[in-house]
Amino acid sequence: MKNLKKVGLSALAGSLVAFSANAVEMSVSGTAEVTYTTTNGTDASTGNPFGSNTSLAFTGEGDVGFGTAKIVRTLNDGIASALSAWQTIDMGDMGVLSFDAIGGGLEGTTAYDDKLPTAYEEVWTGISGTGVIGAASNDTLGYSNTFMGLGVSLATTKGNQAGTAGATTGQGSGDGGNDGAGVTYSQSDWHLSYAVPYVEGLTVMYGESTRDFAVATENDDTSSVGHILYSTGPVSVGYRMAEFHDGSAGSNGTNVEAYAIAFNVSDEMKVSIATQDREYDVPSGTNVTETSDAINASYTMGAMTVRGTFSESKDTAGQTADTDEHMELSLVLAF
Repeated sequence: MKNLKKVGLSALAGSLVAFSANAVEMSVSGTAEVTYTTTNGTDASTGNPFGSNTSLAFTGEGDVGFGTAKIVRTLNDGIASALSAWQTIDMGDMGVLSFDAIGGGLEGTTAYDDKLPTAYEEVWTGISGTGVIGAASNDTLGYSNTFMGLGVSLATTKGNQAGTAGATTGQGSGDGGNDGAGVTYSQSDWHLSYAVPYVEGLTVMYGESTRDFAVATENDDTSSVGHILYSTGPVSVGYRMAEFHDGSAGSNGTNVEAYAIAFNVSDEMKVSIATQDREYDVPSGTNVTETSDAINASYTMGAMTVRGTFSESKDTAGQTADTDEHMELSLVLAF
């Protein structure tokens, strides 16, 4: 028995030495932010306009033999939904594998839902939406690579549920558990991006997402998103289109068109304007188009950034005569 113990301890010591030989670099970064936000119109809010959040990101990266592994865990004291946890393995020419537990938005249409140039927020922030579904950042498998200048991004997930423990035998939230109990659909995304040769600064993008329901009587939900982006000197412009089709009979779909232009006034200051039309298909009536407009600006001095956005929408969410206004000022310190 003593000899067996010696063999076991020797094997354990050898494994620890082998593990420690893989150098891992650890780093910590963070931000501290204070915001002032107001909303007016149909969905006006009378709550406290002040808010704050401190965010810490713990990152570990090192060689694992067949590629470079990276793990990131972000903690926030403001909102729990802003937490993130994800890991990637960069295998060089073989591409990058990822597992997005929550909040990373690494691959698929979720990662490319709105790439229009902006000085701060997207045109729909606080007043509308992207009009795109996708494999959300909840236990999502991803893959990306570039082939002859064509960027490919793939993602898949089950039910967009993260850490949902089931009550039946064999399901749980710990190691070896089966998260996502009661999953009713799976989500699959693909997205392509291409920097056009001989036209410096021009990039085109397109991707699609399909929500495949487990119920035979439910048709798939589908969405698509595309961009045309161009940058030259201090100016960046962009066009974005998106569509969403609900597989349920008689349900609404949406069609989106958006434009944006951003200008670098200096190395420290940037401004942008954007507009978006989101048409709501109404099978039983007349289609309604929601129009959103936004102005953004940001100024950076050292580790401090001051930024703001003002946006408004008409016929919000496809409801005729509804209006919304959103104003947000933010002071961020990076460390």
